Amino acid sequence: MKLVSYLNEGHDRLGLLVNGLVYSMNLIHPDLPDTMGMMLNYWDDSISMIQGGEIMIEDGRINNEKGIPVDELDLLSPIPFPTSCRDAYAFRQHVAAARRNRKVDMIPEYDEYPIFYFTNHHSVQGPGPVLCMPDHFHKLDFELEAAIVICRHGRNIAAADADNYIGGLMIMNDLSARLLQMEEMKLNLGPAKGKDFATAVGPMLVTLEELKEFEIPAKKNHVGKNWNLEMKCMVNGKQVSQGNLGDMDWTFAEIIERASYGIDLYPGDIIGSGTVGTGCFLELNGTGKLNDPNYTEQWLQAGDIIDMEIEGLGKLSNIIIAEDSQWSILDLKKNKKPGV
Repeated sequence: MKLVSYLNEGHDRLGLLVNGLVYSMNLIHPDLPDTMGMMLNYWDDSISMIQGGEIMIEDGRINNEKGIPVDELDLLSPIPFPTSCRDAYAFRQHVAAARRNRKVDMIPEYDEYPIFYFTNHHSVQGPGPVLCMPDHFHKLDFELEAAIVICRHGRNIAAADADNYIGGLMIMNDLSARLLQMEEMKLNLGPAKGKDFATAVGPMLVTLEELKEFEIPAKKNHVGKNWNLEMKCMVNGKQVSQGNLGDMDWTFAEIIERASYGIDLYPGDIIGSGTVGTGCFLELNGTGKLNDPNYTEQWLQAGDIIDMEIEGLGKLSNIIIAEDSQWSILDLKKNKKPGV
């Protein structure tokens, strides 16, 4: 199934997307929750009814005239109010390339356990404008990723069981202000302000049975589902990145196992995959300069349109908007050297 959240009279509403049309939950069954947050909290009670509604739509028992064309709706993040948002580091190719470009060795601990950081779940958004302050434009970057949402409460979840806690997959763009990020991480804490201003996900949540044909085995010595899904990113219509979700080294199941150790995961928690190889300008610029000292770096600018596509998950489109402000937290730094 393909599930979307959209704005209706100032409120988020949950819809089922079938053949380009969105059907509200009350068309399927009057007892169904009408928001994604509520549905995730009652996942086991709701999901079979929604699956039945999809069959009724495809059979013509629910009139397709009651569906609204998806391009006429104001789509939100599929998970409008996530309970938390973590982002992992699942693609070894990206990590190795980024370290090579910085002329440092690959860190051996990468292959021992999956890691993640928490980002600002209040800044998760869907398609559309991304508002950026002046300091964000110092090396503003995209990151091409996929994400899952947790659909069942759990604690100390074993990787062998963890796929049962995944509600579905969606595209994720972990927008990054690299200068802020790099400054903060010199102090071995973060990322914080370099990441917390915007994370875009969408345009829909695709449940796992919809992706059955794309399932592939996890990599050797790893546990959990993986999916052979082509990924790409375009900036202003020009393709800048291409990868495959099947290249994940650490699976979402293994990330869930670590994330849930000693703590509770809740329906509505988002977990990102981390950046696919070639999936950001930081990596692309580093590789370009390594091969050619005269390489011209590229970063996102105001007005840029970012289109991310993952096979089976749709296309997530965002446009970068400069906020009407000249306020800079970089200018608040104390004990700055003259001219810096």
